[in-house]
Amino acid sequence: MSSSAGNAVNGGISFWYADDGFPAPREPLPGDATADVVVVGGGYTGLWTAYYLKKAAPFLRVTVLEQKFCGYGASGRNGGWLYNGIAGRDRYAKLHGKEAATRLQQAMNDTVDEVVRVAAEEGVEADVHQGGVLEVAYTPAQLARLKAFHAHEVSYGEKDRELYGAKETAERIRVADAVGSTWTPHGARLHPVKLVKGLAAAAEALGVTIHEQTPVTEIRPKHAVTPYGTVRAPYILRCTEGFTANLKGQKRTWLPMNSSMIATEPLTDEQWAAIGWEGRETLGDMAHAYMYAQRTADGRIALGGRGVPYRFGSRTDNDGRTQQATIDALYEILVRLFPPLTGVRVAHAWSGVLGVPRDWCATVTLDRSTGLGWAGGYVGSGVATTNLAARTLRDLVQQDSGQAGATELTGLPWVNHAVRKWEPEPFRWIGVHGMYATYRTADRRELTTHSAESSRLAQLADRVAGRH
Repeated sequence: MSSSAGNAVNGGISFWYADDGFPAPREPLPGDATADVVVVGGGYTGLWTAYYLKKAAPFLRVTVLEQKFCGYGASGRNGGWLYNGIAGRDRYAKLHGKEAATRLQQAMNDTVDEVVRVAAEEGVEADVHQGGVLEVAYTPAQLARLKAFHAHEVSYGEKDRELYGAKETAERIRVADAVGSTWTPHGARLHPVKLVKGLAAAAEALGVTIHEQTPVTEIRPKHAVTPYGTVRAPYILRCTEGFTANLKGQKRTWLPMNSSMIATEPLTDEQWAAIGWEGRETLGDMAHAYMYAQRTADGRIALGGRGVPYRFGSRTDNDGRTQQATIDALYEILVRLFPPLTGVRVAHAWSGVLGVPRDWCATVTLDRSTGLGWAGGYVGSGVATTNLAARTLRDLVQQDSGQAGATELTGLPWVNHAVRKWEPEPFRWIGVHGMYATYRTADRRELTTHSAESSRLAQLADRVAGRH
């Protein structure tokens, strides 16, 4: 199916930058320097960490080192889903007990409100709309998974989650063939670049030093090494998410998974009337190769999913350029969900990478023997998780330096979780591409067979991937 994308902007980092403009460049590191805390990476994790550290202890000298510019990676390319999902919760329940995992989930629920609160307090206009998260099912197998998912979320204390049938779903949004949905209030739509720009400005206003165009080539205890000089500090915090493989010794730590997006031209009032979506919920589905979407502040649909999921050797792209086959596949999802939009023009397409640990568990760590810390592995739910990770890194640093004691956050089960490394190539490439090919095949089978049972192919792929 043609994507009507002949004149679409392809790459250019993301639609969000095309919409809001590129930031004025900050100066690179001028030479060797010292600090109390060095944060490597100027995305959400790094900026939130610097912000909260400086807020808690204004006397700290906090330096952020960013290889390109703040928000160049996933923080400037994501779907704008601020929501309460966290990677690895079920595994943490197995390792540490249901109560510990429920505390982690509650912390994530609260995190959505915390991001909205700080954005308002700091005057960051990020097009935030707290409409919650709506996830729809449009096949019998998806509906079975949806009901199981809903019950599972409620079991983690989410008592305000709601389950809808076909009629109630259509009253919110008219997705073709939708037979049910689940909604949580713990979610919001936002403009990712407006958030990252505002966050960088807020950190600088507190006195954080940010050096851009300063790639860190090696991290070792008390040293962050760059081509322009070395910054020495008692604490070096790695906040590099999907770009972690670029660092010396980190090639197999987190896999840089590729995710791609399209944004339509602004829809007409008639088109919106045909779709509904007046609550501006973030929208997902229950497919194995799932999609995520939002209704933007200027009346577009931004929709994403996995295109080419992984590049050989953990390589990352430069400018977000996306293959035409991926653009066409995302467009096909768009018009399958919303047939009245057939023929609508795709205005922009882009891609970015997210960090995937071998066990699909997000983690926050501070090694007290070396002063090295890190956070990431969000597996696509980083818009909110970065904030919780940053507050946790703040508490770990303050605890280790004697400025404060243990907190509720330092006791959460994802703290100091150890993950084994990914397999070497070519096994990594074969495994990831095989997994997503299997998920897509499973989705096609479920669309045609109308069976209420999930495809066994997807269950097999889950086991091979280590997701369960």
